[in-house]
Amino acid sequence: MSSAAAPVRWAVLGPGSIARRFASELPYSEAGVLVAVGSTSPDRARSFAEEFAPAAPAVVGTYDEVLACPEVDAVYVATVHTTHAPLAAAALEAGKHVLCEKPMTPNAATTMALADLATRSGLALLEAYMYRFHPQTVKVLELVRDGAIGEVLHIDASFAFDTGREEGRLFDPATAGGGILDVGGYPLSLARFVVGATQGTAYADPTDVRGAGTVGATGVDLAAAAHLSFADGITAALRTGIRLDDPQSATITGSRGVIRLADPWALGDQQVIELAVVGEGLARIEVPAARSYALEADALARAAATGTEVPEIDLANSLGQARAQDSWRRAVGVTYPFEKDDAEIPTLSGRPLVMGAGARSAVVDGRTAGTEGTPAMPYGRIPGIDKPVSRLVMGCDNQSELPHASAMFDAFLEAGGTTFDTAYVYGGGRPEALLGAWMRNRGVRDDVVLIAKGAHTPHCDPESIIRQLTESLERLGTDHADIYMMHRDNLQVPVGEFVDVLDELAGAGRITAFGGSNWTPERVDEAQEYARRTGRREFSVLSNHFGLARALDVPWAGCVHSTDPDSRQWLEQRKIALLPWSSQARGFFTGRAHPQDTSDPELVRCYYSEENFQRLERARVIAEEQQVPPTAVALAYVLHQRFETYALFGPRTLAEMRSSMRGLGVSLSERDVQWLDLRTETR
Repeated sequence: MSSAAAPVRWAVLGPGSIARRFASELPYSEAGVLVAVGSTSPDRARSFAEEFAPAAPAVVGTYDEVLACPEVDAVYVATVHTTHAPLAAAALEAGKHVLCEKPMTPNAATTMALADLATRSGLALLEAYMYRFHPQTVKVLELVRDGAIGEVLHIDASFAFDTGREEGRLFDPATAGGGILDVGGYPLSLARFVVGATQGTAYADPTDVRGAGTVGATGVDLAAAAHLSFADGITAALRTGIRLDDPQSATITGSRGVIRLADPWALGDQQVIELAVVGEGLARIEVPAARSYALEADALARAAATGTEVPEIDLANSLGQARAQDSWRRAVGVTYPFEKDDAEIPTLSGRPLVMGAGARSAVVDGRTAGTEGTPAMPYGRIPGIDKPVSRLVMGCDNQSELPHASAMFDAFLEAGGTTFDTAYVYGGGRPEALLGAWMRNRGVRDDVVLIAKGAHTPHCDPESIIRQLTESLERLGTDHADIYMMHRDNLQVPVGEFVDVLDELAGAGRITAFGGSNWTPERVDEAQEYARRTGRREFSVLSNHFGLARALDVPWAGCVHSTDPDSRQWLEQRKIALLPWSSQARGFFTGRAHPQDTSDPELVRCYYSEENFQRLERARVIAEEQQVPPTAVALAYVLHQRFETYALFGPRTLAEMRSSMRGLGVSLSERDVQWLDLRTETR
């Protein structure tokens, strides 16, 4: 932005000491002007306003009053760590750009949810590592990038201090206290920036984070050290603490020299970079005085004006930072009470969860209106289930902890997803427990369609079904599963014995609809015939592998695929609902698959064929036409069959979820479907 640019009207939320630093430097920015102050304390807000004299309209009040002001363009969130996410979310929802103090949120799961909201809103969100914009850091990264010290081998950095006491927010686990989150992010981020500079990128994520430290009586880290490893062999040693008197410093060691910083975070009035190179002695590079807070305000203003992210610290960078901080805390042994499996984790906004529009009343072939950035969700009806079943089903085996599960499940439900798939064998039962905790926290058990699976080899028998279902329901915190599927078949057990036990469980109200996963058409026909002959309930669902890429083999023993023409014809004739797993072929359509790349032996074994690569090329053609990724076309193919399908998918991140869900907006004609599957040469 130039000095002639329209002013960016700022509000400060949380008038504390760091906000004072921001407000004092904002007048030196290119276009920033303070117009509002928000606080939970009217006295603190008034005192701050008296000190910094906001320009008209000079709103001084509560957070809600400030965010409701249309004259505010951007907000600076400078409150305690645990309030960053709800305030930043409220600001984004109010149409404001956000500069959020570090850490953006206490953990990677919440950072992911906030970044997702910012992406969908089209607004700028920047994590406030102000030192990244200071000329000292810019120069250091330039020296590294230009090879001034040769090949970078190691980074050593510290930000620690001794408070001399153990009380207040820094020592309260309820407010995400401790050194790692308060100041440990500085040396961590510097290491990531430096390694990124060696690669010509803005940052790099460590491949391994090891750590140790001292945890105090309140449960927060008083001091912590970390050892980071990066993919190219570079290492980093980090130190932080709130009861540790360790000088702030940073040293970057290369094959032909060293860079030393006595004030790496640019907190003083003057900075000097010491550069020692073999055979050249010691050079002292004096850095001009600069105001980091004004510079970061300008960075956000530029992103807001152009509709882009801040390149130095984009959302992916902040998410990588949060993941590394999580790893460091885990290594030290710090978990906050609001992250534990029995925590009542709120939604990102703090408001009750709102299901996707139309999800409660959708009818067959009905759709939600879709959330911003996400196509409408289609629904179907499965016999025996009296609520809409989303045609996309969230797999519950990729969620690592309750905050992560909550973020994923919240977003899916708000996008109109109603159906969740889990199994007795997944993760030793932990995914079931996480799903159960989320349903309890949100109060949505009656609104969602819960799929449970059991009877996995080697415990695939009627007795195991009863025992495993009992354990699954206890973990899930419910008295019944809406849909129950046997995870495998056991040809040594007469099919009637499976039907009998499932019918008995349905009669007792412990399951509603049922079926088989990885059952052959022949065995399903035998089960249906037995049920009709004996007056038992029939299978309502089948879950086999089905997708655009035709399976050459299945990934696990006992699996059954339905990608062959005979199976497709059988499905069309029987009209049984199919819940296909691995419908996107283990990443075959993500860009990972190339005929010359055989680095993934499972992908090669299951999907590498001339015909599948031809299907991939055709998917790319339609993807380009409809401006979606090929994975979206692969999903759309599954949903555009002549028989009813409910595609299972297991995204690990919200970005993966959004990308896959774009397939809901892909339109395919019957001719397109046949062309994708090589059944015709022309469209």
